[in-house]
Amino acid sequence: MKKYLLAGSALALIATSAPAFAQDAADEGGVGAEIIVTAQKREENLQDVPLAVSVIGGEAIANSGAVTLENAQYLVPSLNFRKSGTTLNQALFLRGVGTINFSIAAEPSVAAVLDGVVLSRAGEGFTDLADVERIEVLRGPQGTLFGKNASAGVVSIVTKRPSDSLEGSVEASYFTKEEYRGRATINLPLGENIRSRFTGYYSEYDGNIRNITLDRKVNGYKHYGFRGAIEADLGDTVTLLLRGDWRKAKDDCCAEIIGTTPTNAAATALAATGIDGDRTRRIAQNLVTATNEESWGISLQADIELGEHVLTSITSYRGWDNQEIRDGDWLDRPYVGLNQLHDDGPQTSNTFSQELRIASPTGNFLEYVLGAYYSKADSDRTFARSVITCSASTLPAVAPGLTPCSTAPGVSTITTPYGIADFGSVFKNFAVFGQATLNLSDDIRFIGGLRWTQDKLNIYHIRRTTLAGPGVGGSFDSGVYNNGALVPPPGTGFLAGAPNGIPFTANTKNDNVSGKAAVQVDLTDDNMAYLSYTRGYKGPAYNVFYNMATVHTNVIEPETVNAFEAGLKNTFLDGALIVNLAAYYAKYKNYQANSPDFVNGVRTTRLINAGTVSTQGFELELVANPASNFSVNAGLAYNKARVEEFKLPPGADASQLIPKGTPLANAPEWKFATGFDWNIETGGFANIEVNGQLSMQSDQIYELSPSAAVRRGSTVDGYAIVDLSAALVDPNDGWRVAFQVKNLFDTSFASSIVSGGPGGSFRYIIPREADRYFGITARINFGAN
Repeated sequence: MKKYLLAGSALALIATSAPAFAQDAADEGGVGAEIIVTAQKREENLQDVPLAVSVIGGEAIANSGAVTLENAQYLVPSLNFRKSGTTLNQALFLRGVGTINFSIAAEPSVAAVLDGVVLSRAGEGFTDLADVERIEVLRGPQGTLFGKNASAGVVSIVTKRPSDSLEGSVEASYFTKEEYRGRATINLPLGENIRSRFTGYYSEYDGNIRNITLDRKVNGYKHYGFRGAIEADLGDTVTLLLRGDWRKAKDDCCAEIIGTTPTNAAATALAATGIDGDRTRRIAQNLVTATNEESWGISLQADIELGEHVLTSITSYRGWDNQEIRDGDWLDRPYVGLNQLHDDGPQTSNTFSQELRIASPTGNFLEYVLGAYYSKADSDRTFARSVITCSASTLPAVAPGLTPCSTAPGVSTITTPYGIADFGSVFKNFAVFGQATLNLSDDIRFIGGLRWTQDKLNIYHIRRTTLAGPGVGGSFDSGVYNNGALVPPPGTGFLAGAPNGIPFTANTKNDNVSGKAAVQVDLTDDNMAYLSYTRGYKGPAYNVFYNMATVHTNVIEPETVNAFEAGLKNTFLDGALIVNLAAYYAKYKNYQANSPDFVNGVRTTRLINAGTVSTQGFELELVANPASNFSVNAGLAYNKARVEEFKLPPGADASQLIPKGTPLANAPEWKFATGFDWNIETGGFANIEVNGQLSMQSDQIYELSPSAAVRRGSTVDGYAIVDLSAALVDPNDGWRVAFQVKNLFDTSFASSIVSGGPGGSFRYIIPREADRYFGITARINFGAN
């Protein structure tokens, strides 16, 4: 039976560009205001861009209480989010395509961009949304205008630039179940031509899951950080913008609950958790699964007018450190026949990037943007796994068939497999790109773009194992790899050599030409149609992870896509109604995906070239402003993402073949979102704002498995979420107090279900939004309105 959960948010819904539109219209005091975006590296009206773009306005983000990009999936129907135990493995999906990345040597299909800087790793994009101007979601392959190519799309976060006014705000929030947030921003002019803006923030939350073993809440977080910007005009033709940010995150998240009953003794060990699918809110684990993260970055953007042209340079250096601590047995202790498995895997990453672009003036027969891009991303990880296996114990049974074990001498018959691995990667990306528009007439334009990309990837791996066992492979290095030697016939497999203490290394290089062709036609002054073809590309990868072995050393070939899109953008009633429609078809070859695998007796996923997959569907977006103080917005997305021809990875057998027509993971066929924003002018001390949002989706598979039973078990039933808010607002914008209710109807759902739990059980992750909760946010503004 389908569940329709109505989880509420304080945002005006933005299935398309709704919140931005509603916000800008309100600022202008009426309808018909333009939505300005930079999706094509120029400031343009969204309705003039021949591309499927959704925009979330900054005011809507701030008023919603959204912490990270995870919440954007409820606002943009084409966007999905894959939650995981650590931000390292979280991923964004657009139109059903994304990369679940457990390898240190693979890049995301959906690129996250922060203020023009491409973030090299998917996890970096889940930063706190502090002082954001807007979020632009570009669907489909990108590359002829962006620094870094992306095969499925781009999510671009644009923070607010400094202004010439002295102004700022202080904000505090409280949400039920012990969640606190605080934020302060000041915009400070430093001189006639120098201005600055600084934001600091702090938030913490106890969590929504109780660990009955440790008697504490988990799946909470503690975040704090700041961002700042200084902008200077050097004469009339040069503007410099220096940006910096720093963030610390301590998340005891995300512990996986066991949502189905194990078929072995683990069922008894977990009985007190009340196993009940996505209604389960208790775990029994003796290690807190956690993520400790620190990130920082600095960038310098220079915009230089060269006559009628504008030269833009963006230089950036970013650091990102992430430590994953994980309970991988999901039990409170080892038992006879039930192993304990704990992981600890810190990672350090640094990225340097440089982008140069020159943009021609607009309004001529030929308009163009030309650019070059270089990036170097280094990542290193040390990953330790400790296991306790127990075959007998002198301790008394705690229940029939369930005997605990101890590491005390002479108490239990145990072994302690252990291994530690050091591995890493270096990505180098160089590209030149350009896109030109030929204005054939006032109403017809032809758009063409090309990109040449060169990717270089180097990896290394060495694992030192003191004792092999379940989940812990034997030592691996260049000696064990033995140049990939094969066992002589009639044997099969690889011939392992002796360990030599020298890391296994490998490298690959690939050149690619991708591009775009489109035609754009203005049917009227307010109606535009476009048709486009895009050839997209994502570079090569390796499956580098803790238990890497010779069978995993093959290159993961580059992912390519041929994508077609047709769209209509319509503005009616002098801007009071916007109706946009896009239809698309894309076929991906050498699709880089994670496939379920068992390595050393432990369930994991394996990065492979999954063969050919396709996505096709349509997106309908609507924004209506029937009055200056009332707006309604809606978005509908239909997406059919399927396997066309599955490619078995090296060493796999026919039982692992995924049938043609199997739905892709993280790709619901239907998503719908609608909302309203009503501003009531009372004539008194405060106006009233009322917001509501409904988000719905159909069933969603979380595991692309050859087993129909596993696919069914990892399917989340369709659900709907409704959020509501009401606010008192100072007519002069001096203060605002908002009251919110999230998940109004308190319907539960899971944000991830995967196999591999004890005794064949399924592991669930339950998000904060799966329970009803309430909040209040107060903000004081000062300075210029």
